[in-house]
Amino acid sequence: RKGEGPIDLREASVSFTPFSFMDVRAGRQVLTWGTGDLLFLNDLFPKDWRAFFIGRDVEYLKAPSDAVNVSMFSDWANLELVYTPRFNADRYANGRRLSIFNPALGRLSGRDNILGEERPNEWIDQDEWAARLYKNVKGYELALYGYDGYWKSPGGINPASGEAIFPRLSVYGASARGQVGRGIGSTEIAYYDSKEDRTGDNPFINNRQFRFLVGYEQDVPELARDFTVGVQYYLEHMLDHDSYHRSLPAGVPEREEDRHLLTLRLTKLLMNQNLELSLFTFYSPTDQDAYFRPRLNYKITDSWMTEIGGNIFTGSENHTMFGQFEENSNAYLALRYSF
Repeated sequence: RKGEGPIDLREASVSFTPFSFMDVRAGRQVLTWGTGDLLFLNDLFPKDWRAFFIGRDVEYLKAPSDAVNVSMFSDWANLELVYTPRFNADRYANGRRLSIFNPALGRLSGRDNILGEERPNEWIDQDEWAARLYKNVKGYELALYGYDGYWKSPGGINPASGEAIFPRLSVYGASARGQVGRGIGSTEIAYYDSKEDRTGDNPFINNRQFRFLVGYEQDVPELARDFTVGVQYYLEHMLDHDSYHRSLPAGVPEREEDRHLLTLRLTKLLMNQNLELSLFTFYSPTDQDAYFRPRLNYKITDSWMTEIGGNIFTGSENHTMFGQFEENSNAYLALRYSF
């Protein structure tokens, strides 16, 4: 489950159709939903941030879940239910492969002080539920979401042990996606109910949050053939920030009430679309940090692909999301065979 074994089994499931309106898939599977491009609001399935930040193929950002997925279809709407009998956390940076800002130490740390964790680990008693109700209306996909479980990446710190914890969490949201002008527009909202700190006066557990995302993607033939531009704006608003501010211990970096994030994706295809040049940029004006993902991908044959790219982090503070990874900036070269 932590992605630390010699083999990472991504898919091993059984699928069947008990009724004409229902599909069931049970076992290890990769799950995804939502409208964001590398931004996730209502997608509370595990992510592998370590793989993402060191240059593995972007598909490995989605870690597998051990779950039962039930899909039900009707003319009115479709319903997808996912039950995970034991909590599946993100594969987050903890200092083993990537140095991080350790809030318990108040500084950057790596293998000299790997961040420990207190992870919910009981079957059935510490489970997760996720639901999506969706329908296509005149070419626009509308969806409602619900989740009950835990913060997927550490949502706090145990001040006594200094270990990362995963407090209880419920999420409720909605999304819409469809054609806007000559491109595709999307928007998504989510309310994060941090059940163990609803008053906001515990600085060691994440506050409740409101998250908002709007995005747009369009081909731009006026600039170049096979050239696509995508932009997104993301807002993360902390509720009960005044209570959080009053309870914050001296010397602990304070989070902003509003975290703004902008993304830009540029993609250009060449050589009969066998060569792909792309750049994905995250930039936060509030955190004053950024993350750049340049990439060159060449399809040699139907089976062989090669890729060169980088993960470049920068920031003015070492405790922000991307600023903490500045010393982890890297370049990578990959050769992949598929069959």
